[in-house]
Amino acid sequence: MTDTKHRLTLQVVVPEAALRGDGVELRPLVDGRDILAVAFTDGPGEDPRYLLLPGGPLIAGAEPHEVRLAEASCVEACCGALYVTLRRDGDDVVWSDWRNPDRDGVDLPEFRFDAGEYRAEVERAVADRGWEWPARTVARLLEQSLVEHAEWLAQWECELDMVEAPVWEPDRISLFLFHPSRSVTRGREPWLQFRLELDVSEDDPAAQAARFAAELAADDPRMIAEVCGGSAQFARELGYRWPQRP
Repeated sequence: MTDTKHRLTLQVVVPEAALRGDGVELRPLVDGRDILAVAFTDGPGEDPRYLLLPGGPLIAGAEPHEVRLAEASCVEACCGALYVTLRRDGDDVVWSDWRNPDRDGVDLPEFRFDAGEYRAEVERAVADRGWEWPARTVARLLEQSLVEHAEWLAQWECELDMVEAPVWEPDRISLFLFHPSRSVTRGREPWLQFRLELDVSEDDPAAQAARFAAELAADDPRMIAEVCGGSAQFARELGYRWPQRP
């Protein structure tokens, strides 16, 4: 343990020549040093959609909580991930108790940050959307709208899973839905996941997101989406065709 104060910088990295499967990363820099490059090289940093949220997981409170900063390129269950515990300690924010489920010990010390500087950096990173491309902005705004108005999809017995903007398809977004709901996936009742691909133009992102939301509320999205998850048996029970894949 040390009382030395460090400085945090949250850097969003968008791959320039993206290949299928590549994604946007949040790379935490401590005193300019990329700590993921030091302690975890088996996969990318977490997507900022999970970490850079107003009041999100990077905000430290009185109760310590754990945050995942990176995951193996395969999956965590295969090759691990990098976790850190955040807590507020007086005028400091502390990152400590580093953990990788795939191995013993993580070669990183405890880091202390001035709480005011820390919060300012988190808020700056949350507000900074300069790295987004138009499709990413449309996806974020559309997801936000559908989360705030869950009843729009509920009328079609659907629940939102996520809205993605693959970096290797810069002019397209993919919307994923559960039918009848996400909670059913944890039981034995039949369920399906649907994917709907939407083309994004150079028009105003906010206007496009509003138009897509209105279209999803007006007509059953299952009629134009494709089944992409569940099982052939569940598809038969729910009256849908299971896709034939090579």
